[in-house]
Amino acid sequence: MFGRDIGIDLGTANVLIYVKGSGIVLNEPSVVAVETTTNRVLAVGEEAFRMVGRTPGNIVALRPMKDGVIANFEMTESMLKHFLSKINVKSLFSKPRILICCPTNITSVEQKAIREAAEKSGGKNVYLEEEPKVAAIGAGMDIFQPSGNMVVDIGGGTTDVAVLSMGDIVTASSIKVAGDRFDSDILAYIKKKYKLLIGERTAENIKVQVATVFPGARQEEIDIRGRDMVSGLPRTITVHSKEIEEALMESVSYIVHASKQVLEQTPPELSADIIDRGVILTGGGALLHGIDQLLAEELKVPVLVADEPMHCVAKGTGIILENLDRMSSKKYVFKRTSLR
Repeated sequence: MFGRDIGIDLGTANVLIYVKGSGIVLNEPSVVAVETTTNRVLAVGEEAFRMVGRTPGNIVALRPMKDGVIANFEMTESMLKHFLSKINVKSLFSKPRILICCPTNITSVEQKAIREAAEKSGGKNVYLEEEPKVAAIGAGMDIFQPSGNMVVDIGGGTTDVAVLSMGDIVTASSIKVAGDRFDSDILAYIKKKYKLLIGERTAENIKVQVATVFPGARQEEIDIRGRDMVSGLPRTITVHSKEIEEALMESVSYIVHASKQVLEQTPPELSADIIDRGVILTGGGALLHGIDQLLAEELKVPVLVADEPMHCVAKGTGIILENLDRMSSKKYVFKRTSLR
């Protein structure tokens, strides 16, 4: 069997892999468990994620990606190698071509690190593409027409906002405020208000079960357990949606501000198109309760959540991979003609 084309959504929170002809074949957390004394990798992905906050001193479960870029090169390489061997896309005769996504405003050094990690993991030719563009394609937007399309991709480490037309980005902004920041906001709020220490997984659970960012949109409660900072003993408290709305208010305001900034820099004709077409939300953060209502109220345009927002970038890599042979192998260019 010859090497196959694969698309990788290398996210801060999750890695999704799309194999040409097979669809999305892998969706696992971007976590690596390492033994500190020997630096040996013990577990990767789902298995390592189960260890977060539950390991002895000599084992650390860490995330090699931070804010959409590589924070630990060796661990990222080990993680990618593990995932590629798990889905069995390499062959004796050829290596797969890899399309990998990155945030819009990363430096050339950060781009080079991502490319090198993919090459060392077993990629033959490695192509880089900007995340909001791929997310828009995966969400089903026709970005190859001369009309404005706006996408807000809220991932784990970064939020990318972009207006696209004629197959390329017209204006864009990338901020390091996304799903991970929401979790740390909840952690800090519970610690400050209740003097209770909770773990990352508990914070994420609160975000999914009761959080909202639109006033009065959700009225739910959840019982959470943690360690009392005063007595040092386990304690249970009840948290309400209204409190989490308060905890997330500041971070969400950054996303609203970035979206407004991009709209302010958009040419008037494209702005008119966005009023008609609306804004599409993609990424795991799009599932945050009330975020669509809040953005619609603040931006004064319709805001829609994409179908399966977490899979948009991976699906987009798949669509690009189907057309990869029509592009120049020397220089990666993806123009309007590519989808014809």
